[in-house]
Amino acid sequence: MDRPRFLADEMLGSLARWLRMIGYDTEYVRDLPDGEVLALARREGRTILTRDRQLAERAGDEGLLITGDDLDGQLGQVVSAFGLRADRRMTRCTICNGELRLTPAGEVAGRVPERVLAIRDEIFVCQKCGQVYWKGTHWDDIGRRMERVLGPRSGNSPR
Repeated sequence: MDRPRFLADEMLGSLARWLRMIGYDTEYVRDLPDGEVLALARREGRTILTRDRQLAERAGDEGLLITGDDLDGQLGQVVSAFGLRADRRMTRCTICNGELRLTPAGEVAGRVPERVLAIRDEIFVCQKCGQVYWKGTHWDDIGRRMERVLGPRSGNSPR
């Protein structure tokens, strides 16, 4: 089964970042008319995530009206609607949605603090924008949020 791909509209930037964080290809668009959002989603095989009722109606089965006001509720709605599971690996850039590549520490020297290079084996670099990532203390916070949203089911924590 193919993993769903999403297109989040301008009201759902935080949701887009969190979907990327758990491994889902999620584009985020701003300042596009509804017709262009629909065309882009169809062209790229993406499901539109929106808080705009009219856009959701126009998208039909290719859209999901996000009803929650808080991030946990929004994330929970998408997880439930699509049966999502968190990916334990870091795979998507939270900034641009590019793919992350495991990179030798020597290649990022000078771009991350020396202490990180000394204690982290896995450094990831976005192939699109160059952003550097590693599993620091924030990774535990991500795991706790995902356990709240997904429940303590096996395989769902990014830790």
